[in-house]
Parts: sequence; structure tokens; C-alpha cells
Amino acid sequence: MRGLVLPQCILMGVIADVYDDLDTDVPLEEFREAVEDKVEQMGGLADEETAAMLIAHELKDEEVNGIADIDPGMDEVKFLGKIVSVGELRTFERDGEDEEDGYVVNMEVADSTGRIRISMWDQLAVSAVGDPEGEQHGQLDVGDVLRIAGRPKDGYNGVEVSVDKAEPDSEAEVDVEVLDVHRVEDLSLGLSDVNLKGRILDVGTVRTFDRNDGSEGRVSNLAVGDPTGRIRVTLWDEKADLVDELTADQSVEIVDGYVKERDGSLELHVGSRGAVEPLDEEIEYVPETTDIGSVEIGQTVDISGGVIEDDGKRTFDRDDGSEGQVRNVRLKDETGDIRVALWGDKADKDIELADHVLVTDAEIQDGWQDELEASAGWQSTVSILESGVSTDKSDDEPTEATDREAEAAAAAGGLSAFEDGGSGGASESAATAETDANDDSESTKTTSDSGEIVEFTGTVVQTGNPVILDNGSETRSVDTGDSLRLGEEVTVRGPEMDGTISADELF
Repeated sequence: MRGLVLPQCILMGVIADVYDDLDTDVPLEEFREAVEDKVEQMGGLADEETAAMLIAHELKDEEVNGIADIDPGMDEVKFLGKIVSVGELRTFERDGEDEEDGYVVNMEVADSTGRIRISMWDQLAVSAVGDPEGEQHGQLDVGDVLRIAGRPKDGYNGVEVSVDKAEPDSEAEVDVEVLDVHRVEDLSLGLSDVNLKGRILDVGTVRTFDRNDGSEGRVSNLAVGDPTGRIRVTLWDEKADLVDELTADQSVEIVDGYVKERDGSLELHVGSRGAVEPLDEEIEYVPETTDIGSVEIGQTVDISGGVIEDDGKRTFDRDDGSEGQVRNVRLKDETGDIRVALWGDKADKDIELADHVLVTDAEIQDGWQDELEASAGWQSTVSILESGVSTDKSDDEPTEATDREAEAAAAAGGLSAFEDGGSGGASESAATAETDANDDSESTKTTSDSGEIVEFTGTVVQTGNPVILDNGSETRSVDTGDSLRLGEEVTVRGPEMDGTISADELF
């Protein structure tokens, strides 16, 4: 038996009552049409009130409070978002021979809760940004607010929404700042079309790798910092060669980058659309460093200090038969000193005694003879903040390294895992190379073991006991009770035994 048929005015009142209890942006007229369609779909199995309640339930499931609530397990979502970036319209071929080419454009939209990537397809994509021939202009631009309905899914850079419907809403307000130029602190996973100005902290080398399709890829890396932080920049294929044109301390703008995640950290990637352009302006980067005297095993820290020892580069054989390299230097700040193992390409850094160097993302480990050691692997950056003192100066000229221990300076970043070596991948041969490097550290000194009187003039690159002097080509250890300062140029005279001069005279 069919239920009582109610007058149309009562039906509209029932639908309106259900609608009034529903917190939705869907217009009442559209809601009524959806109710009528539901009644027709169910072939009279549900009356208008039941259909209205079903539609209201569906709308509640679809509406989200913010982008942060979107989950790939949802069938469909509806939300507001402001366009913060628009990608290029891409064309692709469909499988069928008679099928027309398809179109897709990716955008990023945001609200106060987060950001998400959306994909528009075919005619929706063309309407949004225009057709490839330029015959149809796009209707959407950065800064527009959209009402979006679509299907969430797991994408390459996190949750994405494949758009079924998108309409501009000029009256809606979304509290999101649209940036022309980003800062490091503004970056988030999935962000695209990123323009970022920064200072180059370190420059890597070009690496090649084999793709799954058998083709060869190319990659290189930069570390870039700005007043808000630092980030690793990865350059792909034809852009990888840009590192040959760039140097540390240079200011650049990263153009059309996109943000991805690696090992829990964000990276800025530059592909075929992107660029790295030199800038005339000076970009400041002031990182926070950890006092060397306070580091502990297991920490990953940024440290800086003057170079007081350099054991030279050593090569070793890895377990897979390839050759690696490591170089041990010792850094000293006003709180202490520590040996730093520079792996892979970092061993080739043009570092000299008395240089002020910063090492970022260094892993603190047990080192040689139970001494703490900082390991600078693939994730680390090694930056020369100040060059060592010049050896071509008069006695009256002040040195650049004066009071170097008290100076505070830093810069930082990280490079990609395509670099050789690393603290975790070294074999026992690497440990042997490290030990050998320490055993041979005295080989850089020219010694006289006869105890004869020698005279040596150089710059103080290590204070304490012993003092170490460097004249630009040789170093000498000096046993003296005099108090000397880093960067001070002195002449010592006295007997030399086992590479150490006992200072009878110091002037």
C-alpha cells in the first residue's frame, strides 16, 4: 500500500525543514532537485521526506570543515579553496585509436587549515586555463576562490583531489596569503610553482643514474638558505648542469620549483620548467649552530669553527668494490674542538688551516680512540665562512683571523643522497682509512729530530698546548708557555724534536 500523498506545499515545507537543519552551501533549489531525483531513482520506495534526509546525509558526508580534513578514503568531498598556484595544461594520448587527446592541469588550493593539489581534466581543464592553441582563454587564476567537488585519492605528493566540479565564488573569503616569492619557512609538501630567493650555501656535482625505462637521468644539488631557514635543492636532467655555473655565497632565485619530501625533510626540486637565476641582491642567512663542547652521541647538529688540523684525503674500497674517499679535519670553537669526517665529494672541498668552516646536519658518533666525531655524509653541507689568513702581509697589518675562536658565523643546508659515501655506508676499509689518516697526520710537517735550533715564522692556527703555526706551506707545533691568540703572526726559535719546537724565543 502506498503512503498518503501530501499536498505539494506540505512537501516543499518538509524539504525546507530538512534543508534548514543542514549546514550546507548548496542552494535550496538545487537541494529540492536532488530530492526529486532521489525519489525517481528509488521508484517510489522512499517518499520526499525520506529522500530529503538521504540527500542531507550525503551532503554531510561530503562537506568538510577544511582541507586538512580531506582523506583519500572519502568517496567525494566538497570544500572551498583559494588557488595559490596553477600548473601548465598537459596533453596526453588515450588508449583507444579513435579517442581524442586528453587534457589535464594541476593546481594547488589552500585554506586556513592546509593546502592540497587538485587535478582538472579535459574540458574542465581547458575552461580553467585555456586551450593549447590559445583560442580559448582560461577563466581561473591565482587568488580565485573555488567551490570544489571531487574525489580524493593518494597522489605522488600526498592526498590529491580529482575535480568533478569547480565554480568560482567571488563572494567567499578564504584567509590565505598568495605569495609571489616564497621563503623557506613558507614551503610545504606538494607546493608547486615556487619562486624562492636564497643564498647558495653549498654546490654539489652532477650525478647520473639509470631510470626504470633504461634511460639515463642526471641530477645535482644545491643547499640554499634565507633568513627563515635552509633547504636542499635538487636539479634534474638538463637543469643539473646549472651547478657548473654557480658558486657558494652567490644569491639566486629558484624559479618554478616544487616541494617534495625525502627522509622526513622537505626538498625543493627543479625540473624542465624551472630555473636557477643569479641575483644582484644580498640574501642573508643566519642559522643556529651548536657549541662543539656540548654535542652528544646520536645528535645531528650544525657546528662551526676554525680548522686546526687537516689529515688529508684518503681513499678506501667499499664492500661493493667501488672506491670511496674520506678526509678528516678538526674544528675548534670557543667551547671545544672535534674531528669531522668529510665523506665523498666533501673530501675535495678547498679547505685550509685557519679557514672558518660550518658543517650542517653532521651526525655525532663514536670516533677514533673513543673520541666524539662529527660525520658529514650525503645529508650534510660544508661551507667555508671565512678564508684563512693571507701569508703575504707585513708585521704591522692585523690578520683576518684575529680572535677567530670568538667569532660566531654559520650557514647551512643539505645535499642529496646521490653523493658518494656517507656515515652509514662505509665499510671496515673506511675505518682503516680514517685510522691511517690520523697515524699519518704528522706527515704534513717538516721535522728535524736532531734537536738542532730552528727558526719558524707563521700564523697561530691553534692555541693551547701545543700551539700550531702555519706559514702557508708548512705547519709547526710549538711548545710554549706564552699566551697567543688565533690569527697572531709570530716567530719562534728553539730546538725541534719529533716535529715540535721548544720555544726558547718567541717574537
